[in-house]
Formats: sequence, structure tokens, C-alpha cells
Amino acid sequence: MPNPIPSQNPSFGDMDPEAFRAYGKQVIDWIADYLSQPDKYPVLSRAKPGEVKAQLPAAPPAAPEAMGAILADFDRIIMPGITHWNHPGFFAYFAISGSMPGILAETLIAALNVNAMLWRTSPSATELEEVVLDWLRQMVGLPDAFEGVIADTASMAAVLAIAAAREALGLGIREQGMAGRPEVPRLRMYCSEQAHSSIEKAAILVGLGQAGVRKIPVDAEFRMRPEALAEAIQADRREGWLPFCVAATVGTTSTTSIDPVPAIAEICEREKLWLHVDGAYGGSAAIVPELRHVLAGCDRADSIVINPHKWLFTPIDFSAFYIRRPDVLKQAFSLIPEYLRTAEGDAGTVKNYMEYGVQLGRRFRARKFWMIVRTFGAEGMAARIREHVRLAGEFAGWVDASPDFERLAPTPLSTVCFRARPAQSAGADLDRLNESLMEAVNATGKVFLSHTKLNGVYTLRLAIGNIRTAEAHVAEAWGLLQENLERLTRYN
Repeated sequence: MPNPIPSQNPSFGDMDPEAFRAYGKQVIDWIADYLSQPDKYPVLSRAKPGEVKAQLPAAPPAAPEAMGAILADFDRIIMPGITHWNHPGFFAYFAISGSMPGILAETLIAALNVNAMLWRTSPSATELEEVVLDWLRQMVGLPDAFEGVIADTASMAAVLAIAAAREALGLGIREQGMAGRPEVPRLRMYCSEQAHSSIEKAAILVGLGQAGVRKIPVDAEFRMRPEALAEAIQADRREGWLPFCVAATVGTTSTTSIDPVPAIAEICEREKLWLHVDGAYGGSAAIVPELRHVLAGCDRADSIVINPHKWLFTPIDFSAFYIRRPDVLKQAFSLIPEYLRTAEGDAGTVKNYMEYGVQLGRRFRARKFWMIVRTFGAEGMAARIREHVRLAGEFAGWVDASPDFERLAPTPLSTVCFRARPAQSAGADLDRLNESLMEAVNATGKVFLSHTKLNGVYTLRLAIGNIRTAEAHVAEAWGLLQENLERLTRYN
């Protein structure tokens, strides 16, 4: 046997624990300072394309570098390229925020670094996931017939839902696939014209193709029209399609419209279709007792997703996917190699979450929500959402009262859709004016708005959902809109 090569460096371990302690304190102090003065940075990064990359070496360092230098480069190079989702003036897309207890939880999750694929790979991870998902189910008023599994995002939850709906057809698609089988008709699912793009992406991923998704027209308030859905299902049956799934939305991305789930559920029950509800944004509002009506009819759904990382102050990523028939989900995805088989004594008594989805590797996400709910309490979380809805109502009122602005959609929750339409704007290109207005307001670094198009009209969106947003920040956004509109119209 050859002699072993002697080590030239006997220390191949991790960072020294005392150095970790010192730098860890420095990092926590930095985070505390950052969150205590969230207005310090411009909310929207001002970095130009390639600017961050140009400051980074093209090749990895061959020799160790000091942590002090690494943290200094974080401030010097990385921070200028950050758009600050934790900023109270972040009103774009759906405003999210990482709360302090959630950030502490993420630190502990990283320290433990468990893979929650099997019960035995960390019993606490599995059993805490079961408990916190049931807490959220109770908080939003869903019936106890629903069981949950944590997904990373609502996009993955849509994949799980559509795959389960496909499995429920009993066509042997899991085993034999869909291609080259003349006995399998083309499958069709339905969503509204306002549904999130993740529904269509999920359909692509599970083999339906974009042709397998039929988008149903919406009413004047951007809600799916049940009568149009019923007509589409019948037309598709006549043409040889097999309708099998409907995706309704509680809180659409553009307008936060709420589809008429009770009427849609009635159609699904009559036609024997799977009903999935995308409540990624709007579902969280149901923790407020007087807003629980947003989930009306969802007790009749087959599956539903709610994203605590959108409006329940949980650091991204954390999506709660609930399903009435978890056995179907397990049937769709369970695939157990020998090395992951559960001991006979545990089989049937424990849940192995890897069997209920695509990923084998699963983060210990449940710890985040557990710490957040315990820190704020269900009533405290509801109070924060209630305040966000109130602030959106205030902003909507300012828009309605102004002769220079108009609202373009109802405001059922905490997002306002509007545009500038000055009294002297006859003949003006309002789309271009509103795009310029949004760019000007965002350039101030104080707030960040996004846009959509409604009925072909360029529409501004102000979404309130950040735990640090107060009325002063909403008022500042309104002031900036008025000031910049006056400047733009004065010189045009």
C-alpha cells in the first residue's frame, strides 16, 4: 500500500467558532441597523446593466480571503445593486417583507441545515410543518378536510395541483405518459384571462401545452364569468377535449380581483372537474375576521395555495399548498428508491413530505412561520393586514377625489389600480404619460410602483403589504405622483 501523502495544512475545518461569533454579531448588528432605518437606501436599485458584474473578479479566488474584506465588498459592491423589498416605499408587484422573527428563523434554519425529505431526517421539521400548516388553515377558516404541504412558491403549488388533477382522471399518465396514446383524449383546463402566468407554465410543465389552457373572459370587475366557463366546457366536450381542471383566483396579480368561487365550484361539481384556487396573495386576507369572505366557496375546492411570503411577513420562500385528497397527490409523485425506504415500524405512522411533491430536498421552512405567528400572534398579524387594507382605501379615496387621476379597477384588498388623466389631457397619449410618470416617481428612490394593462390601458399599481409601511409612506407616494404629474404636464 502506498504511503499517504502528508498534509501540508492540518486545518481543513470550518471558520473558527470565535471568528464566527465576532462576525456573526457584526452581521446581526448590520441587519438591525438596516431594518431600523429602511429609508436609508433608494428603494429601486440605480445600478446599470453589468455594473455589479464588472466589479467582481472573473475567476474564483485561489487563496482564502478575510471575512472583513468580504463583508466590506458586500456593502461596496452588492448593496448598490439591491432593490429593497423591505423598504416601506416598496409598492410594486405585491409588496413583501421579511419580518425580524422570520429573519432570525432563517438564521437558525441555515445553521441546522436539515433536509426535511423524510420524517426520520429530522422529525421536528416534518411535525412542525404539519402543525404550522394546520395553524394557518385555522387562521383563514378552511375546513379540517384540507391537509397541507409547504412548497417554495405558488408556481410549484400550481404544478402540484394540476398534476394531482391529472392523476385523479385515472388515465395511467404517471406510468405511461400522454404521448402516442390514441385512447387518451386531449386534456383541457380553464382559468380566467387575469390568472397568473404560473398557471399556464404549470400546464406546460405537466404536458398539456398552452393549447390545453383555455382562458375564460372576465366581467367589468376583472372576475371570471361563470356562464362563460360553463359554455366553454360544453363546447370543448363537443370538440373532443376532456375538461378536467379549473383554476380560480382569489386576488389576481393585476387587480386583486376575486373570482366568484362559489359559482365556479358549482360548475366543477356538476362537471366533475378539479377546482384549484390560487389564493397566493388574497388568501392571507382571510385571517382578518371581517375579510374572511374572500375565501367564500373555497371550502368546496380540491386544492388551494396561500403564500405567507407575500402578505404574512415571512421571508421568501414559503407557500402553503392545501389539498382535500392528499392520497391523490402522493399517488402522482411518490417514488421511493431503496435507500430512502422507511422502516417497517414507522411506515403508515409518519409523513414523508418528499412523497407529496417534486423536490426531494426540502428546507425547514416551517420554522419561519412558527416563529412569526408566535411573535405577533394571529390577532397581531390580522391587525397589520387590516391596516394595509385601510391604507389602500385611503389612497383609493385620494385618487377618486382628484380631477387628475382615475381608478381603473375596484380595490377589494390592498392594491390600487389607477392612472393619471389630467383635466387638460384631451388628445394626449395617456399611456406614455403614465409610463413617464411611473419612471419619474421611481427615479426619486423614495417609492417603487409597478404597472399592468387593463383593457389595453397602461395602468399604475400601488400595492401595500410591507410590514414597515405606514400612512406617511403612502401619503409620500401620493405627493410624488401629484408633483411629478404637474411637472410632466407643465413642460409637455
